[in-house]
Amino acid sequence: MSTTRELVRAAADRLAAAGVASPEYDAAELLAHVLGTTRGRLLLVDAVEEPQRRRYDDLVARRAAREPLQHLTGSAAFRHVEVAVGPGVFVPRPETELLAGWAIDRAREVVAAGEVPVVVDLCTGSGVIARSIADEVPEARVHAVELDPGAHAWAERNLAGTGVDLRLGDLATTFDELAGQVHVLVSNPPYVPLEAWESVAVEARDHDPHLALFSGDDGLDAIRVIAVRGLLLLRPGGVVGVEHADAQGEAAPAVFSQDGRWEEVRDHRDLAGRPRFLTARRPQS
Repeated sequence: MSTTRELVRAAADRLAAAGVASPEYDAAELLAHVLGTTRGRLLLVDAVEEPQRRRYDDLVARRAAREPLQHLTGSAAFRHVEVAVGPGVFVPRPETELLAGWAIDRAREVVAAGEVPVVVDLCTGSGVIARSIADEVPEARVHAVELDPGAHAWAERNLAGTGVDLRLGDLATTFDELAGQVHVLVSNPPYVPLEAWESVAVEARDHDPHLALFSGDDGLDAIRVIAVRGLLLLRPGGVVGVEHADAQGEAAPAVFSQDGRWEEVRDHRDLAGRPRFLTARRPQS
């Protein structure tokens, strides 16, 4: 029998050689998954039995082949919630927690003003942003839409029992009945330029749905639709937040500022200092 420390060290070396970005973390997460514990409690496990070791070896081999860690464990942690993920749905990234936090803060401001916040999540994917908002702002009326039937099925699973109004449909046409009523519009849309195919991480390029990744030659097609759609859905003074690629720190905000229809257009950086999402406000009149 091998100790957990020995197994993780060997697995991390194997993952590092395969080009995995966070080999130590992934190796420990996979072993914790196999043992039904957490990374922090791995050292409390004295030894790993042979059947568990074989299962761990299989998962490490799949991760070394660049299958996403979250597909192997079946879940992704995000802020204070955990969602089920797997083939057919975009895996939530930690960077998106900042955008979700921004939306949550804006919704809480509406609550503090004595109103019931109406929040719409476009391109919801796994439903993780909508679920986080429903979890942290229970007063909010949260609506979400996803175009891809496969991803919608995952969102349906993750949003069951949350009260979120989930739709299968196009971000450009869904929620017409909410026109002029929405306080907060949020979206993590596809934003990878088609020409950037080779630069996309293997885990995303080979396993995330391409509908969730690519958005026209410059990656801004979906963001352009949101800029138009937001003016219809948001009430005067309502706000929108949209994630974008780090290379789009000027181009994405420009979509909202170029014709003067939006106010307070600004960009926000992630914890690594990279441009990550834009925000804007619909004018009061």
